[in-house]
Amino acid sequence: MIITIDGPAAAGKGTVSKVLSERYKLAYFDTGMIYRAVGLQMVLSNFPLTDEQKAFEIASNLTFEKMMSLSVHPDFRSDIGGQAASKVSAMPSVRKALLKMQQDFALSPVFADGSKANGVIYDGRDTGTVVCPNADIKFFVTASSEVRAMRRFKEFEAKGIQTSYETVLADMLARDKRDAERASAPMKPAADAVIIDTSDMDADAEIKAVLNIVEQKLHPLKPLL
Repeated sequence: MIITIDGPAAAGKGTVSKVLSERYKLAYFDTGMIYRAVGLQMVLSNFPLTDEQKAFEIASNLTFEKMMSLSVHPDFRSDIGGQAASKVSAMPSVRKALLKMQQDFALSPVFADGSKANGVIYDGRDTGTVVCPNADIKFFVTASSEVRAMRRFKEFEAKGIQTSYETVLADMLARDKRDAERASAPMKPAADAVIIDTSDMDADAEIKAVLNIVEQKLHPLKPLL
């Protein structure tokens, strides 16, 4: 089984993806990690984030092992990593170089320990439209810019990262614009995706809504949760 969950930053994709992964024994592929790895390597190498050739070279040579080694860097999940990922992900050559890595994972999905999974759940921006257009179930999870910015601001506060809500919101709006307007694979719901707006939902409500949809698709006669 393949499930795709697309949508903008801080919409709640990661939270529900992990729940689905555990419940249905699906390998979890956070596609944002590969773009964060490329973006962070650009930053660490002091390459301008506008240098598409350098970004393409890094993407072409990226391995899962390299991605995982970069994932422990303090800036991998910081706003620095997020902004770098957004900029390199807008480059057509980078997206093309990383597409096969993402698609190949669905052919033989495994967990981190190497054990076989029942399928894969993709968390990203274009997994339902480009990476796995034939996925069994597709979601597009979104929320208002203001709600998402506040969620991210609180995350930064909890981690002791000094910033302001206004800065986070401005960065998020700029990132949304890049994601939606990129020439290659713009972020948008797949035609057959279920759209879920989490602006007025907490994590439990979002998880329940998604689980109900998955269960109804898998077991049409089963009562709702």
